[in-house]
Amino acid sequence: MSRKRLSVTGSLLAWTLMLFHGVGQCKEADNVARTRQAPMSPSDFLDKLMGRTSGYDARIRPNFKGPPVNVSCNIFINSFGSIAETTMDYRVNIFLRQQWNDPRLAYAEYPDDSLDLDPSMLDSIWKPDLFFANEKGAHFHEVTTDNKLLRIFKNGNVLYSIRLTLTLSCPMDLKNFPMDVQTCIMQLESFGYTMNDLIFEWQENGSVQVAEGLTLPQFLLKDESDLRYCTKHYNTGKFTCIEVRFHLERQMGYYLIQMYIPSLLIVILSWVSFWINMDAAPARVALGITTVLTMTTQSSGSRTSLPKVSYVKAIDIWMAVCLLFVFSALLEYAAVNFVSRQHKDLLRFRRPPKSKSKSKISGGAVDPEELAYSLRRVNVDNGLGPTGPLYGSMTNVFTSREEEVRDNRRTSTPRNSKDLKGNTNNAVAVPNTPGAAANPGQKAAGGGAKSIEEMRKLFIDRAKKIDTVSRAGFPLAFLFFNIFYWVLYKILRREDVHMR
Repeated sequence: MSRKRLSVTGSLLAWTLMLFHGVGQCKEADNVARTRQAPMSPSDFLDKLMGRTSGYDARIRPNFKGPPVNVSCNIFINSFGSIAETTMDYRVNIFLRQQWNDPRLAYAEYPDDSLDLDPSMLDSIWKPDLFFANEKGAHFHEVTTDNKLLRIFKNGNVLYSIRLTLTLSCPMDLKNFPMDVQTCIMQLESFGYTMNDLIFEWQENGSVQVAEGLTLPQFLLKDESDLRYCTKHYNTGKFTCIEVRFHLERQMGYYLIQMYIPSLLIVILSWVSFWINMDAAPARVALGITTVLTMTTQSSGSRTSLPKVSYVKAIDIWMAVCLLFVFSALLEYAAVNFVSRQHKDLLRFRRPPKSKSKSKISGGAVDPEELAYSLRRVNVDNGLGPTGPLYGSMTNVFTSREEEVRDNRRTSTPRNSKDLKGNTNNAVAVPNTPGAAANPGQKAAGGGAKSIEEMRKLFIDRAKKIDTVSRAGFPLAFLFFNIFYWVLYKILRREDVHMR
């Protein structure tokens, strides 16, 4: 009987154990089913990840008291423009992207590989204190919402992107303006964390990206990216800094049409006066003054859009030389006019005084012997030699005088004959008889008229020669200047800039 009771009791215990085991398996299955049907909500997950119950403190950087945080940066340029020479700055619209690793934000409970969070969550996590060292002005974009992106990955990587419009300083060297190449920089620096806590570095692939079809009105943005490190040393410590350099080559089409070609035409227009008759003084003076004033206005207009720098620019040299050529053309006519009128001034100084001789002849109280003596002295002083006996008749004086003049004209050289003509005009002849007075006076008058005509023709030919030389000299000189100017600034100076 006892054996039967023991077997029954054992059977009951086995059935009881099997029943409890089955109930336990059913509860586990129910729990698994409930877990699959109702996963953790995103709100609960975020609270657990970075909420108050998570123990995350946004005031403390990742790896606190450990290695510095490496932040890789990337820039996407939406627009590039408004490059101002007067203020030496430029305006750019960019997407600034920063990526770093925060082990406190790594997760495994959520199935997604990454989480795109609302920009309001940025206040709940730690962010690098990046700022632009050469920034003059900046603003965020909030239309229609804050243009910010926050993405967290499973391994704790954080991607932070923001859209900014920046006005950055760009010191320019305008010596070669408007054929210059400018280098504008953008510096990204940490404000409060030293290199013991934070290090900026450029992303390996695609550090600087440019929007497709991006063009600048006056500049050509070169494709190659010049990425550098610019670590800053202050008395508060050593701070991380990275920079990108944009190489901008100016397109001079605007300046060629608005400045170079008009000034070139003004210089050529000033040369028209060389083909105008020298007697047309109003036309030549008006043309010269008009071109000078126009060139002055053109030169001042070229400097309105440029800063007041102390060095000479390429456009300044061009405008100064063009103004010099135009002003020289005006002075050329002044020289021509002066040379063409020079014979009149010379004749005025060579004309003998008439008042004294007339008074002596008309007075009737002059001694003939004294007059003959004076005549002889004048002729001796003029190099004509004595006219005969000092005391004699005036007829003999005139006869000797005419013979001597006639002999001198026959035997003298061409140069001496010209001098003789001048001396003949200066010789004093006092007629004694009406017949004798007419013949010498006519000859003297005829010789003087011929001398005046030759002198006038000589100086007019000199003035015309100045115009003839200017017609070829001015264009050739301007051509040589153009060759020197364009070779210097388009070839030599350009190579120096590229070597830098």
